[in-house]
Amino acid sequence: MRIPALLSSLAVIAVLGQGCVSNKKFSQLQTSYNELENRNRDLDGKYQASQRELSGANTRVKSLEEQIAAQRTGLAALQAALDKCLNSTSQGNVNISKLVDEINASNKYIQHLVNTKNKSDSLNLVLTNNLTRSLSREEMRDVDVQVLKGVVYISLSDKMLYKSGSYEISPTAGATLSKIAKIIMDYKDYDVLIEGNTDNVPISQTNIRNNWDLSALRGSSVVQALQNTYGVDPKRLTAGGRGEYNPIASNADDAGKTRNRRTQIIITPKLDQFMELIDKAPESAEEKK
Repeated sequence: MRIPALLSSLAVIAVLGQGCVSNKKFSQLQTSYNELENRNRDLDGKYQASQRELSGANTRVKSLEEQIAAQRTGLAALQAALDKCLNSTSQGNVNISKLVDEINASNKYIQHLVNTKNKSDSLNLVLTNNLTRSLSREEMRDVDVQVLKGVVYISLSDKMLYKSGSYEISPTAGATLSKIAKIIMDYKDYDVLIEGNTDNVPISQTNIRNNWDLSALRGSSVVQALQNTYGVDPKRLTAGGRGEYNPIASNADDAGKTRNRRTQIIITPKLDQFMELIDKAPESAEEKK
């Protein structure tokens, strides 16, 4: 990217120009430099998030491809057995019928896996795109959206959601939560886990024992807001808290602590959909006996 080079050039111009330009001009150049530096930092953050999302998608694709490859290997073995039966005695007629059924079942299951993978990828992509398009540029500064291994993660900063040191929802969070709630309601086949997270600084309030309490109460506050204010079906919602024990950055500095103080809205396909996928696996000849 050319931004770093431009920043360096502005810095050099600013230094060389201190002796020959006015303080006003120098201040303008310094402001431009700072704006470009901030823009470069934002772009770098978006790039890193895209790389993480791509890595998660590649892992999911690899897992499904391995399942498909395993099914195709089994199909090849069945086909070889069928060929052997065709060259054997007349008693092979019954076995041939069974093998044909197994081959057809394997083919259908392979196609089912492919279709499931394509459907899951497509739904998550549409969900993510709809969500990011609905949020303003200002809201996106406090909201991070990622798809990892078929699960959509929406991470919300605590400064946007809550009053300082509290689990009460801030009035300013309403607009953002309403947009997220609409997306959740549009995808009725997904369950939603609301998970609170904190940094490692002990809480010092008489009505909250520790960070476990604070994180769980924050998750519960968002769940109740989604249910009572925005009409999300409570049967789809789960509230949880992980305290300080699921950090995504170091707690050694303020920047890391800020990233760790977050609430994640985790959107996943319902468990019965996975069980249905398992139930549709074809039976082998031995299992059918």
